[in-house]
Amino acid sequence: MLDLTLPTFRQVVLDCTDARQLAEFYRELLGLVYRPGDEDGDADWLVLRTPDGRPQLAFQQVATLPAATWPDGPVPQQLHLDLTVPTKTDLQAQHERALRLGARLLRDRSDDPDEPLYVYADPAGRPFCIFVG
Repeated sequence: MLDLTLPTFRQVVLDCTDARQLAEFYRELLGLVYRPGDEDGDADWLVLRTPDGRPQLAFQQVATLPAATWPDGPVPQQLHLDLTVPTKTDLQAQHERALRLGARLLRDRSDDPDEPLYVYADPAGRPFCIFVG
């Protein structure tokens, strides 16, 4: 049997046509911080970390990217992030924050008795969910 070193999950990388705008949206929404050196200026690659330094999300600049039209159009969501909060009160507070930060509401299932949630599009049009978990 081989002694195999397995890969370690590092971060999720999101392609986007405006890396700074999308990084700022998720920085504010999730309370993350920039990797040292990524705080200012234009960049084709930005990394957000937890305040204690663990990588979370990276943003890679691309020239074009078809915006997801899910759930009603021909372009699937391709990837989405699931975010959780502990209570329905927290869900409502984060719903208001997400909209204020530039998210667009796609679905409201906040009254679902089993799994209250909201589905949004981020500023690049990529879907993400916030739900009670």
